[in-house]
Amino acid sequence: MNPLPILDVQGLSITLPGTARPVLDGVDLHVAAGETVALVGESGSGKTLTSRSALHLLPPGAVVEGAVRVNGQDVLTMNAGQVRALRTGTVAMIFQDPRAALNPLRRIGDFLTESVTLTRSMSRADAGARAVELLRAVGLDASALHKYPGQVSGGMLQRVMIAAALMGDPALLLADEPTTALDVTTQAEVIALLAEVRERFGTGLLFVTHDLDLAAAISDRVYVMYAGRIVESGPAEALFAGPRHPYTAALLASTPRLEAPQGRLAAIEGQPPDLRQELLGCPFAARCPLATDVCDQQAPEALPAPEPVHHLAACHHTDRLEGSPADA
Repeated sequence: MNPLPILDVQGLSITLPGTARPVLDGVDLHVAAGETVALVGESGSGKTLTSRSALHLLPPGAVVEGAVRVNGQDVLTMNAGQVRALRTGTVAMIFQDPRAALNPLRRIGDFLTESVTLTRSMSRADAGARAVELLRAVGLDASALHKYPGQVSGGMLQRVMIAAALMGDPALLLADEPTTALDVTTQAEVIALLAEVRERFGTGLLFVTHDLDLAAAISDRVYVMYAGRIVESGPAEALFAGPRHPYTAALLASTPRLEAPQGRLAAIEGQPPDLRQELLGCPFAARCPLATDVCDQQAPEALPAPEPVHHLAACHHTDRLEGSPADA
C-alpha cells in the first residue's frame, strides 16, 4: 500500500459569510489507497462540505485555512487548470441524488463518454468501449448507453453514476450518501458494488453517511463529525464496539434494532449549536449527559485511547465511556 495517503486533510477550517464560527473547525482526516473510510454524523454536521473540499467545491465567500492534499498536492492552492484535471481524473464523486446529476434530455452514453473525450483526448470509440466495460462492471449491459435517465430505475441510475465516476480512473472516490434514496435491497447491491470497485481498482473511498450500521458494514475506519469537528475516529470495529465519545455512544443508542425492547426509541435531546453563535467549549456540551463546567469553558483535544492504536476521542470524560458496548 502506498505510504502516502490518497487524501490527507489537515487542520481544515472553513468560515462562511454571516457565521460566528467556522462551519468546519480544524478537521483532520486521511484516506489511503484501497481503503474505505466512513464520515458519519447528523445532517448539517459538515460531512458533505468536507468531502467536496477534495474537489475544491467550496461555497462562495468561503474563508479557508488548512490543507487538503490529494496525492500530496494541496487542492486549495491549485489553479483552475489543475483543479479541472483533478476533477476529470484523480478524484470523482458519487452524489446523493443521481437524477439531479444527469441531464434528462441526454442519453446515458453521452453522459458517460463526454468528459473523457473532451479532457483526456480519448476517441469516441475508445470512450464507448470504456463505458461498456464499466457498465458491465457495475452489473449493467451496453443497452443502457442508448437509454435516457427517465427510462431506468433509481438503482440503475446510481450504478450509472458509479460507472461515470470510474471513467477517469480516479485514485479517490467520494460517495455522498449514495444509497439514501434507494430501497433496502438496492442499497445492499450498491454497497456490495462499491466494495467490489475498491477491491478491483484499488480506489480509496470516502463514504459519507448518517447511517452507522451502514458505516460499520462498509468501512475500515470511521470519523464521527459533530458541529464541524471530528469528535472521534478509529478502526470501525473498535469504535462501534467501544465508543469513547458521548455523541458516538448516543448515535449508536438511537439506532433502531430488532432485538431492542419495545417502547420509544432513544433520542439525542436538544439541537446542534447555531452557527451564528460562538463556541467556547465542547460543541456537544449542551446535549451531553456527562457535561461539567469544564466542557462549557474549554474545547477538548482529540486524545488517543489506551487501546486500540489510532482510536482518538475529543472528550474531557473519555474515561467514563471506556468499554461502553455498542448498544449502550
